[in-house]
Amino acid sequence: MARPPPPPLPAALLLLAAAAAAPGRPCGPAGLSWDTVLGRPGGNVTLTCRDEGSVNATVSWQVEEPGAAAVGGRSRRLAEGNVLLLRRLRYEDSGRYSCYVGGRLLRSLRLLVEEPPETPRVSCYRRSHDKDVLCEWPLRAKPSPGTRAMLWVKRRFAAENATEQRCRYFSKARKFVCRVKVPPGADDTKPLVVSTCVNNGAGGSAGEDRIITLSSVLKPDPPLNVTVEALEKAPQWLRVNWSYPSSWDPRFYWLRFQVRYRPEPAQTFTEVDQVMTTWLDIRDAWRGTRHVVQVRAQEEFGHGAWSEWSREAVGTPWTDPRDLTSEMGPFTSQFPMEDGTYGVTLPPELFGEDAADGAGVAVVEASTRSMASPYAFLVAGGSLLLGITLFLGIMVRYRQTWRTGGQQRGAKPEGEGQHVLVPLSPPSPPLSETPLLLPPSPPAAGALHVTNLDYFFSGQ
Repeated sequence: MARPPPPPLPAALLLLAAAAAAPGRPCGPAGLSWDTVLGRPGGNVTLTCRDEGSVNATVSWQVEEPGAAAVGGRSRRLAEGNVLLLRRLRYEDSGRYSCYVGGRLLRSLRLLVEEPPETPRVSCYRRSHDKDVLCEWPLRAKPSPGTRAMLWVKRRFAAENATEQRCRYFSKARKFVCRVKVPPGADDTKPLVVSTCVNNGAGGSAGEDRIITLSSVLKPDPPLNVTVEALEKAPQWLRVNWSYPSSWDPRFYWLRFQVRYRPEPAQTFTEVDQVMTTWLDIRDAWRGTRHVVQVRAQEEFGHGAWSEWSREAVGTPWTDPRDLTSEMGPFTSQFPMEDGTYGVTLPPELFGEDAADGAGVAVVEASTRSMASPYAFLVAGGSLLLGITLFLGIMVRYRQTWRTGGQQRGAKPEGEGQHVLVPLSPPSPPLSETPLLLPPSPPAAGALHVTNLDYFFSGQ
């Protein structure tokens, strides 16, 4: 059993689907009249007066100069002949060409020198929440004088007619710019379809449709009045100040900023994000080096795109005046040479013309040998102090020994005043019986032993 066909869709839904699926308006060449001849810049074109006729008749050609109709119909005579060949056409060759036989007009042709337009690659942006949307696209070459650009905007998935906007060409910037009016109270989140078309007598070209929202095309102008200042007594700090662009009103909507900076010898920037104020302190700048700083802005909640970078501003951190004494005049300094001697740096004024040869600073080898190092003085002083300490210790020990010996000599031994007979010593043994090395004998009481350091510090 066959399935019944599906019920037909309502007409309104069909119209809505067709409107949503329509790619854009047709974009073809501008209409040309039957008597118009099209030529390309740099090419050649041939104009024929009549297809058949007497060969003996003389045919002459004339061309109306630009603006001839406004000044009384002036024209310029060209070559004679039934066929007129124009080589290496230019835009200025466009005009109306007429041929005559015996002063009688036979044919009038309009020559249009144009080339097909470039395909537009449109981009849209909005400088603020209360500004219109601007759509633009650049061109590689100047368009033909008769080129026309149009833009259409309509809500997506809505069965409504598109709003048509005429675009304007700016020769200095080499781009077309179209302004899209935004009605008050429009929803920033509703998608819009943007279509473009560029055409002239040589052809037409349509750009790819773009789907945008009013919030996604926000792109502020770059910040203004960017300045870089040094902070006193802070050799690694720089303060950057800037102001909001004139197209953005900070009373209702704010911006967030991004700052990038680099010292001039470097090529890589350091970036600082999420700056909500109009100033920033850089705390890691290079001492005494000029820095390049730029700032850009974006809507505070991240909607849309970043602005272009601001103009470059430069600044140098604060420098201690005492560090500049070496730059205020020549001075004399010494530095070690390879052979151990010291070189003396002399001011270039002492050398007269020799200083102008690019030497800058002359170095003269001094006859004085290398100066003593401070470490040598420390070693000599320590040795002297150690010697004095040892000398005082010896003197104190000798003083105690002398004091003990004096007391023993002052006491009278028993039997004082009696003569004691001392026996004679026995005869010394022969030399052959005397050992070469005597055994060590115990030290006598009161003897001084300098090699035993414990002797000086014992209490005996």
